[in-house]
Amino acid sequence: MKCREIIEKLNQLAPEHIACDWDNPGLLAGRRDKEVKRILVAVDADDTVVEEAVSKGADLLLTHHPLIFKPLKKVNDDDFISRRILKLIQADVSYYAMHTNFDAAPGCMGDLAADRLKLSEREILEPMGLMEDGRPCGIGTVGFLPEEMTVREAAEYVKKAFELPFVTVYGADGGRSLVKKAAVCPGAGGSTLANALEKGAQVYITGDIGHHTGIDAAAQGMAVIDAGHFGIEQIFMDFMMEYLPKVLQGEAEIFRSSQGLPNCVI
Repeated sequence: MKCREIIEKLNQLAPEHIACDWDNPGLLAGRRDKEVKRILVAVDADDTVVEEAVSKGADLLLTHHPLIFKPLKKVNDDDFISRRILKLIQADVSYYAMHTNFDAAPGCMGDLAADRLKLSEREILEPMGLMEDGRPCGIGTVGFLPEEMTVREAAEYVKKAFELPFVTVYGADGGRSLVKKAAVCPGAGGSTLANALEKGAQVYITGDIGHHTGIDAAAQGMAVIDAGHFGIEQIFMDFMMEYLPKVLQGEAEIFRSSQGLPNCVI
């Protein structure tokens, strides 16, 4: 199957045009007419993943986060980003990323995270508009946890749901308050924190929340559980390992990257 045919199927799931204006999804390197028999799926195109794609003989590297955000004026071995691009092109590995389009599309990142948390009575945290078929799309999800629990219990619940060794919790009373209504925004959720407050979330589950943002949220009566940027968004790999074999009908072999949490407790 050609690379462009796979891209067409991915665009049926999460069209590139629904991505945020600042984002850069799409085919970032390689050939659209590349014959693809092996696909490596990862969250980030870091050095280890690029090496893995080359060593495993991948024809296509599919990631959630784009390697290229800002325009590259040069592609050489002086810069760590362009070095990765060079390595992919030299190995004839096409590279495709689907970022905020996957975050916003129905049934994708926001819904997948809500499924893990078993949220009910859901609504979109930050609506972005409608898909061509009329379905609403947007970033994150608001809903109700399966039962009322303390913030500490919610933190343990999040760790279990996403198989995480740790989370960071911001709460004014040490995590003793009871919560039921939750908002989840996979990735860096600072920009949608106000949406979570506006929708009455008692706990906000996201990543990359700074100290002052976290304590300010707690001061306004909303606890924050920071599960890390990678911590929640690794579900992209789980999803693609099921989705791609279905839509490609066995025409390509799919590999999950060995990429893991970028930080750890020592």
